[in-house]
Amino acid sequence: MAWKCPHHWHSRKLCLLGVVWFGSMISPRVLFSLLLALGPSFLAAEDWPQWRGPRLDGTSLDTRFPLSAEGNVTWKTELPGSGHASPIVWQDRVFIVAAVAETEQRVLVCLDRVSGKLLWQSDVVKAPIEGIHRLNSQASSTPATDGQRIFTAFLDNTETAATRQANGGREIPKGEVPKGTVVISAHDFSGKPLWQVRPGLFSSKHGFCSSPVVFEDKVIVNCDHDGDGYIVALAKSDGKELWRIERPNHTRSYCVPLIRDIGGRTQMVLSGTLCVTSYDPRTGKLLWIIDGPTEQFVASLVFSEQTGLLYMTGGFPEHHLLAIKPDGNGNVTDTHIVWRTNKGVSYVPSPIVEGSHLLNVSDSGIGHCFDAQTGEILWEERLREHHASLTSAEGHVYFVNDTGTLRVVKPGSSYQALAESELGEKVFASPALSEGQIFIRGDKSLICLGKRSAKTRRVGREADARGVVARNSALQDGVPHGG
Repeated sequence: MAWKCPHHWHSRKLCLLGVVWFGSMISPRVLFSLLLALGPSFLAAEDWPQWRGPRLDGTSLDTRFPLSAEGNVTWKTELPGSGHASPIVWQDRVFIVAAVAETEQRVLVCLDRVSGKLLWQSDVVKAPIEGIHRLNSQASSTPATDGQRIFTAFLDNTETAATRQANGGREIPKGEVPKGTVVISAHDFSGKPLWQVRPGLFSSKHGFCSSPVVFEDKVIVNCDHDGDGYIVALAKSDGKELWRIERPNHTRSYCVPLIRDIGGRTQMVLSGTLCVTSYDPRTGKLLWIIDGPTEQFVASLVFSEQTGLLYMTGGFPEHHLLAIKPDGNGNVTDTHIVWRTNKGVSYVPSPIVEGSHLLNVSDSGIGHCFDAQTGEILWEERLREHHASLTSAEGHVYFVNDTGTLRVVKPGSSYQALAESELGEKVFASPALSEGQIFIRGDKSLICLGKRSAKTRRVGREADARGVVARNSALQDGVPHGG
């Protein structure tokens, strides 16, 4: 029987590690041939299935992405409503959500990747339009997919018995708003509703944003808010609740957790509600916690394979950037912060690790590049106001500011801009990268940059194979290499 590598990207990664181990006993040339012989199912190019992509950190391993929007717009499709949620990509489909103010509908939209044609639009929730911060939207939660279902998250402000009980009989404190209900839904790839659950209440004067993430058999949603905050894991198949974390401190935050194998264990790490925490995503068990360093957070954490450190940036009212050792247990506030700075901090945009560098951009628009090991600021550059998170591919980092200027930067000891172009729309959503194409949501349209072709897919797979061979050769020679 022929051996088949599992289709899921994480499983392919594990299989790849096995091949590398086996390859340590054979020549690089033979290993390269073996990798190519495994075919498209093994070295398939990456989808972008959820917030910040397959690794939840903004990075793509694909190749041949355009550096500029100029001359590279493959299609541009007007969307049926507004929103700040990012698009997600699975093979030939692109999914995105929107809020249609005229009908009070929150909708899930599917587009054809090749042409940008609208394939279908499915109503998810009909509810009164909630109040939001001027920089938020009523459709800010990026959907997620496991390749069979699409998962969405919205807020429903329709009064229910539970919200009536929570809101009634008391004066709403200044700075709070009446509580609504979180709605998590699943649809199939034809747009058919599969299930919908309401795991709890939510209240924030800034509005709702809580992107679901897929992990194994679970959909995990963080619901930190001005009340009894929680994180909930739901079964992908039917929405049944599998575990629930009662969050401390009752303070709004909007962080999407990072899930990664770190320090010999699988960790789900996020900041929010006056702390930085790590949990076991399979059980919800707390692994470690750092107090503070401030009240509210938006940006997701990132991890560096090279340094072995996590990086947290935020928040409000104080600004902090922390490098954290992820191998602790219990309260590690005094023992596991490697370095910290109050300079070059971003609140909303999530940072990115590229090689030995950590890059971020403040909401006010100052980009920074740090030495990820030491925290030294290597350069800073004014890029105008930003709220989209950073993405990277092929050693390049993509910045998209609020006015729609796309900049591509090569990290290093000094600022080096490779290209700058205009998208023609305001942008608050983070890009999605897949198979040489960049998908960017403007305030009116979804824009696709770059060409997806058989050549692109073949080159990407061969490049991945050569990368494995190079790493294997380095292992044979005793040469250290990055993650």
